[in-house]
Amino acid sequence: MRTVFRDDHEQLRESARRFMEREVAPFHADWEKAGIVPKSVWRKAGEEGLLNTMLPEPYGGGGDFGHSAVILEETTRVGASGLGFSLHSDIVCPYLYRYGTEAQRDRWLPAMARGERIGAIAMTEPGTGSDLKSVRTTARLEGDHYVVNGQKTFITNGMNADLVIVVVKTAPEKGGRGISLLVVEEGMAGFSRGRKLEKIGLLAQDTAELFFEDVRVPVENLLGEENAGFGYLMHELAQERLIIALRAATSIETMLERTLQYTRERKAFGQPIADYQNTRFKLAEAKAEATMMRVFVDHCLELHLKRELTPEMAAMAKLTSSEMQGRLLDAFLQMHGGYGYMSEYGIGRAWIDARVMRIYGGTSEIMKEIIARTM
Repeated sequence: MRTVFRDDHEQLRESARRFMEREVAPFHADWEKAGIVPKSVWRKAGEEGLLNTMLPEPYGGGGDFGHSAVILEETTRVGASGLGFSLHSDIVCPYLYRYGTEAQRDRWLPAMARGERIGAIAMTEPGTGSDLKSVRTTARLEGDHYVVNGQKTFITNGMNADLVIVVVKTAPEKGGRGISLLVVEEGMAGFSRGRKLEKIGLLAQDTAELFFEDVRVPVENLLGEENAGFGYLMHELAQERLIIALRAATSIETMLERTLQYTRERKAFGQPIADYQNTRFKLAEAKAEATMMRVFVDHCLELHLKRELTPEMAAMAKLTSSEMQGRLLDAFLQMHGGYGYMSEYGIGRAWIDARVMRIYGGTSEIMKEIIARTM
């Protein structure tokens, strides 16, 4: 029995589950072929109150991160890896709320809560990976505008986004202490999108290259203080890594249940696969590991709801859950035999989609480095 969620969380879960089953699951395969989720789905989610749930009204639903967590779990249960709702609602919009002025909040967040504007955050650059201090995109102050030049890659929601928080160097000579966050909006001259990147997984998620050529961004689009961006980024990374851990834990549980059902129905040599000792033992081990992971991730969620989740604890959750997910989903796929390699059963797609979990939000190797520094 999970104890981290309240009744209001579970009420939202029911709404989210109905939405995912009605508006998402039947169409997700088509979105994977198209490589993008229609903007109309975002507007429907906004109408249902499923965006910005953790932000206060009128910027969101007036809830907390527990509400975000149940939406994330229900998204994962139907295998909707293409939806960029969590990045929009739980990463981009909180930056705007926490570090934005009242005028910036009023200008951007209500429309984002309604799904009328979609958000993205542009950190990664070609050749930099997880090393944010090495970003090369610059923003030079000229009068009442910043002039932005540079390139970003692997940007989730990159094709759909109407608003992008861009990590820039406003004082390159200061390294990490010269990083700022600028909000670049659709239609600004010099802001363009490259190709929609072709990935091996997360096929319905629009991931893009972004280019900035002498983009003039008004000073009122500076988020927070100039040269304080690196601290803002570090402060928010714990929540991003918890999101990944929640997704991994839910994926393991969902695929364990589907594999159990499959092995009970599928027969080999005259008996269900589940009756073989090897299958039973592997499933039992997976159940034990999944249960332990769920308890730990829920503990991290409980800490985060009290604003007590530390960066190293979030790194532990992200590291262990994503590594466990990759290993267990591989075992589940093996139990499906040849059918595991077919997309109709879901396990094959989940297995492919899970691979990136050990990369984005900070690689497993970076997580180990963060943890090691506290020992």
